[in-house]
Amino acid sequence: MRRFKLTIAYDGSRYYGWQVQKGQVTVQQRVEEAFQRLFPAVKRVHSSSRTDTGVHALGMVIHVDLPKAECMDPYKLQMAVNAFLPEDIRVVKAVRAGNDFHARFDAKGKQYRYTIWNAPAMNPLLLGKAWHVPSPMDVVRMKSAAKLFVGKKDFKSFATTREYEMETTVRRVTCCEVRKKGAELLVTIEGEGFLYKMCRGIVGTLARVGHGKLTQKDIRSIFRKRDRRMGGMNAPACGLTLMKVKY
Repeated sequence: MRRFKLTIAYDGSRYYGWQVQKGQVTVQQRVEEAFQRLFPAVKRVHSSSRTDTGVHALGMVIHVDLPKAECMDPYKLQMAVNAFLPEDIRVVKAVRAGNDFHARFDAKGKQYRYTIWNAPAMNPLLLGKAWHVPSPMDVVRMKSAAKLFVGKKDFKSFATTREYEMETTVRRVTCCEVRKKGAELLVTIEGEGFLYKMCRGIVGTLARVGHGKLTQKDIRSIFRKRDRRMGGMNAPACGLTLMKVKY
């Protein structure tokens, strides 16, 4: 067998997240179906992470093992798989990888970007790709508050509780910044790993800061209380994109 590393981009609007789930159409399911059309022996592709229902990706990384006798060069593999994928999922890069490479366990960090359209009227070209917030937001306050999320901290107050107990809710965030381009606000969050819906919880909290509902002092208190009910709402899934995975 030969291992390949592929970068996948997709519009998550029509899918029940990345991971295969019984009774639901997912991105992973469609990718595996495409591979199985070409290589019937392939049963599973292994991803660097998961994305939730409605979340998008430009840089999801996967690896797959293909029978050596049926292998093709990476460019031809990319073209062949794309021929069997729906138009809202694409392999944007394919390379040979060492047989010891693992898309998930070798990942050193991930970068997410959240898009907010902050204007009375929504930009129709961003429908399904951004959160429309019509009321004015104080971007200066949001920029300052974003710095509070950087570092190794307990993010329990900003992540949705799983049905099972997490071993730890401490994560290291290496970047959290807000940039404004006209009516578009871009929130970039980078870290070694993330809790369930943690990025959306951070953005929802920053939105409350932008509306004057929370202060930096409030955010410090929310961290200490370790209670999800104290943080801001989860921002809608449509605005979140997995930009890249770092190795």
